[in-house]
Amino acid sequence: MIEQNQPCNQLPKEIKPAFEELHVLKHLKDAKINKKFGYTAAYLFQLVFVLLFHQKNWFRLLESNKAESFPGKDSVYRFLNHTQFAWRQFLLSLSAATVQKVGLLTSDNRVTAFIFDDSMFDRNRSKAVELLARFRDHATGAYYKGFRMLTMGWSDSHSFIPMDFALLSSTKSQINGTTDGIDKRTHGYKRRE
Repeated sequence: MIEQNQPCNQLPKEIKPAFEELHVLKHLKDAKINKKFGYTAAYLFQLVFVLLFHQKNWFRLLESNKAESFPGKDSVYRFLNHTQFAWRQFLLSLSAATVQKVGLLTSDNRVTAFIFDDSMFDRNRSKAVELLARFRDHATGAYYKGFRMLTMGWSDSHSFIPMDFALLSSTKSQINGTTDGIDKRTHGYKRRE
């Protein structure tokens, strides 16, 4: 009898125990990130997550000879850009659980801190990106198109766990506005505001 590969069985052996230990898919479900039909949210999340470790982008993966076994790019992009998914809630709950697990492994005498970082997110080649703005880089004095990326993380001076982030735009130097037709009750609209 030949064993079939399950579509959700795509995590490498090295990453699968971490996913199970941190209950990543449970946090995904608790943040109400789910789909009604087609590929499951867990499958699409794992697929995008594994791409980072293969050092491939979605376009190169679809050009490979295994492209017919993967979902189309439109389903992945719709999954990632869905305005009703609470991605911030997912990241915060996963990070909080991870901090608790790391806290058990470290000494009580170790100093912990929240770190806030404001850095540039350069998108100079972009033209039609939503909320794209023009900023001045204070380190070099040059102007760039893109966003300011505000990141909050937890650190115990040996490890860093990201807790939340925000891509900030400017209303004064904005190049593109928000997309029309977004429901004002969704998480995506609140994030844009």
